[in-house]
Amino acid sequence: MKKILVFLLFWNCTSHYAQTVRKYSNEFMNIGVDASALAMSSAVVASTNDVNSVYWNPAGLTHLEDHQISLMHASYFANIAQYDYIGYANPIDERSAWGISMIRFGVDDIMDTTQLIDNQGNIDYNRISLFSTADYGFTFSYARKLPIEGFQYGVNAKIIRRVIGKFANSWGFGFDFGLQFERNDWKFGLMLRDITTTYNVWNIDEEEYKKISNAIPGENQELPESTEITLPKAQLGVSKKFEFHNDTSLLVATNLNMRFEQTNDIISSNIVSIDPAVGFEFGYTELVFLRAGAGNFQNVTQLDNSEKLNFQPNIGLGFKYKGIQVDYALTDLGNQSTALYSNIFSLKVDLGIFR
Repeated sequence: MKKILVFLLFWNCTSHYAQTVRKYSNEFMNIGVDASALAMSSAVVASTNDVNSVYWNPAGLTHLEDHQISLMHASYFANIAQYDYIGYANPIDERSAWGISMIRFGVDDIMDTTQLIDNQGNIDYNRISLFSTADYGFTFSYARKLPIEGFQYGVNAKIIRRVIGKFANSWGFGFDFGLQFERNDWKFGLMLRDITTTYNVWNIDEEEYKKISNAIPGENQELPESTEITLPKAQLGVSKKFEFHNDTSLLVATNLNMRFEQTNDIISSNIVSIDPAVGFEFGYTELVFLRAGAGNFQNVTQLDNSEKLNFQPNIGLGFKYKGIQVDYALTDLGNQSTALYSNIFSLKVDLGIFR
């Protein structure tokens, strides 16, 4: 029993690596950033135009007018797991821009009980140590306007670092490509994630693994495979902003999130599965914002084998004043679906205000 706790955590992260291609590899990179985008159910591939474009669609960085920085923090499982993001972007000239970001998703201060019982069979709580498991995503972005008016593109180079205490760690590399097009107040966006597949290579400490491999006697005696591949995904978006005479505006946006496999998405086939999302942002004098959205439409099988359509609604608020924007999002309303967290706060600052 003394080894079961750490073994289950370790094996959950590594046992799936027996297949070279994993269905949900590097899923922490799909959570999303920026409370304003999450309140709109992430339907921002076409409309994103600030520092957070580093994540949503790097082509949007071409709209930057000055340096920007963005921060976000969220937690879930009663604050056991922490999710943090920081992004920075800067225009290079009138036609191009660059950005950088980091995401960390981790659980800290996990008890390692593999040495709880000494050689004489006695329980010694002084032999318990602590370790952390964390995933890191580093993204480097470049964007440029094309000679064709209204077109811009962006490219992300990603480095993935994953650490499971002293038991295992990995490095991964991948690329994203984004495209935006604007015409007659309509915006269109295309985001291709992991276009070359993102390749992770694991280094497993065999000595440490032996300490936990017998947590379930007679099972899982072989080391997990040391490589995994993240399959490409695509997002297609459309948005339009309506301006009204009383200093109000309404942004309407939609996304089609595509995986090239069969899932429980509302539209699903052997070739591609599509999960639509829609978002709205009502603004007053570019000062106060009210947001709402719906996404994650899934066909869920019930106990009687019937299917029910589930979805995830989201709402949020935002306030912007002199280059400082604070946003809040509330997700997983009404327990319609399982979300990683419920309350998200983010901060975005135009650094030009300090000049």
